[in-house]
Order: sequence, then structure tokens, then C-alpha cells
Amino acid sequence: MTEKKAKENIQSAEQSIREFQIGDLAVYPAHGVGEIKAIESRVVNGEEQDFYIMKVLENGMVIMIPTRNVESVGLRDIIDKKEVPKVYKVMKTRKDGLPETQTWNRRYREYMDKIKTGSLYDVAEVFRDLFLLKLTKDLSFGERKLYDTAQVLLVRELSTAKNTDEETILSEIESLFISDSPEN
Repeated sequence: MTEKKAKENIQSAEQSIREFQIGDLAVYPAHGVGEIKAIESRVVNGEEQDFYIMKVLENGMVIMIPTRNVESVGLRDIIDKKEVPKVYKVMKTRKDGLPETQTWNRRYREYMDKIKTGSLYDVAEVFRDLFLLKLTKDLSFGERKLYDTAQVLLVRELSTAKNTDEETILSEIESLFISDSPEN
């Protein structure tokens, strides 16, 4: 299966829109896994609207998401456990052309745009590229923050999907890069 086909399959699974219930876990782009804590009605501009009240697991941030805007904001289900190997495959895939040939600003914008899509596939690409880049040079402060963000988003969702601890996932991810490094 090509990288493009794998990306399309994952994104179609990610984009399946449904109604969430209280207690459901979901992914909000750039913030990661959260729990739907409540569904509330509020009057906005004279119109009553329903909102999901979501608490992000990583930092406790509370986000109100209009139920009718779920698709446009990118709220989605956590990937299915059977999708995890496809995400790992993305990280093992090496792309032609090294990221360090681009300017830092351009890389930063590109990576930030990918993280904001909410696609775990895109987050995996950002993590992969920055992981490989940090093997060849020190990451700038901004790149380090993006790397850390991508790692948190990736590890939290994968550990939730596989119902395992984050340390195990981090070890699995690191082994993807070690297994084919030139030193081994």
C-alpha cells in the first residue's frame, strides 16, 4: 500500500462524523485526546445551540464545541487499534529530501499546519521529520516545541487506541527509528 493510500484510509476513518456522548473520548486538533464531560445548550446571538464540553486529558483545558460544527473544527474519534500499524508505517517511511534544506520558518509553518489538521497521520509525519532532523542537528526552540507537541499528541492517542501505557508506546515509536538506523 502506498503512503498516499495509507493516508487516505486513515483520514477517512478519522473523518467519520458521529454524535458523541458524555464520557466518550475524542480528538480535538492540536490539543489531542479529551473526554466529553457534558452536552449543554447555550444561547449564542439569540439562537440556542448545543455544545460538547470537552476536557483535554493532557492539560485539563476545557473546550466548548458546537455540536453542529464537529466536522468543521475536526473533532473526531480516536483511531481504531487496527489503524496503529498504519501510523507506525508512516513513521518508518523516509521521504526524499531532507527537511533541513528548507528554512526554519517554512518548516515551522508546514509542521504547524499539519498538526492543526488533527490527522494523526500528519502528526506522525511531523514527529518523524523532526525526530530525524534532531539526529543531524540541534532543533531550534520552536522546532523543539513542535517536536514535543507532536510526541504528546501521538503518544496519547496511540496509547488510548491500544489501551496501553504511554511509556510502552514511546518505546515502540523509538524502536521504529532505531531498527533501521545506519549504526545498527
